[in-house]
Amino acid sequence: MPDKLNIVPFVSVDHMMKLVLHIGIERFLVELAGYIEADFRRWEIFDKSPRVASHSSEGVIELMPISDGDIYSFKYVNGHPRNRREGRQTVTAFGLLADVHSGYPVLLSEMTILTALRTAATSAVAAKHLASADADCMAIIGNGAQAEFQALAFKAVLGVRRLRLYDIDHAATEKCRRNLAGMGFEITACNSAEEAVEGARIVTTVTADKQKATILNDNMIGAGVHLNAVGGDCPGKTELHRDILLRSDIVVEYAPQTRIEGEIQQLAADYPVSELWQVIAGLAPGRRNADQITLFDSVGFAIEDFSALRYVRDQLAGTGLYEPLDMLADPDEPRDLFGMLLRAQLA
Repeated sequence: MPDKLNIVPFVSVDHMMKLVLHIGIERFLVELAGYIEADFRRWEIFDKSPRVASHSSEGVIELMPISDGDIYSFKYVNGHPRNRREGRQTVTAFGLLADVHSGYPVLLSEMTILTALRTAATSAVAAKHLASADADCMAIIGNGAQAEFQALAFKAVLGVRRLRLYDIDHAATEKCRRNLAGMGFEITACNSAEEAVEGARIVTTVTADKQKATILNDNMIGAGVHLNAVGGDCPGKTELHRDILLRSDIVVEYAPQTRIEGEIQQLAADYPVSELWQVIAGLAPGRRNADQITLFDSVGFAIEDFSALRYVRDQLAGTGLYEPLDMLADPDEPRDLFGMLLRAQLA
């Protein structure tokens, strides 16, 4: 890692891919899940706020800041479902870690790949506390960019081996099945969401359209199921029928944000929900019995990005998988910034 204060390590997309493969995808997800769970246990010390969102008819651009008093992080992320029509990613991101005491950045990183990893790892952390311990079959409805990450996180953290896949675009399902071939799964491609949920004790919804949708109807969800609702993540975008919510014990990341963006935007503003940190800390119940329906209403929260960036920073030493960026002016005399500019002209 750079030892000059003005040099900031930058993890590019290429370096991130190499880092993940160097560590191993499943090990990366397990260790990242550990960082996320540890930071959720420290929940009360964080300076938290809902993300700052700029919405348009095409999508949303958001900033997600958080600090634990020593380290500050933010992520820039977009969500533009129509991008896929032009061959672009619907979600892209980058993020930064900084030292609170000096204000100096200490890491800049791509976060398109890292967000997919941290989203999957967070889903697995929640399911560890909410799903039945013997659940080994998961339906994934929506087989786009996030699906494989979800599958591998649930395999690595919970031991899920059987997958039932469905997407309205059959090519997406084939892509997912092809990518996961040889990774220890028994995979069934399904022709409908109804077929996909048959026999699944865990149901993950991760669709992309920015609209109020009903991916799952009430009669599709039986007793004992854990729902991992990932796709509903902005105002006006949902995936589950309201009646499912009324039958479920609901856990969210940060209620002030989820009430605006998550499935629970369909419910009254004071409808009771638990936050994930409370379940992890034992302050709210997780799974209580075999017949309980649990719902993790996941919209993504800044603490997960904080954990992910912290994990990446801790893995970089000795790898060389970063680029040193000269991004901070560092004059010999801190007050002589203009002199530094003049000396550059003479150099």
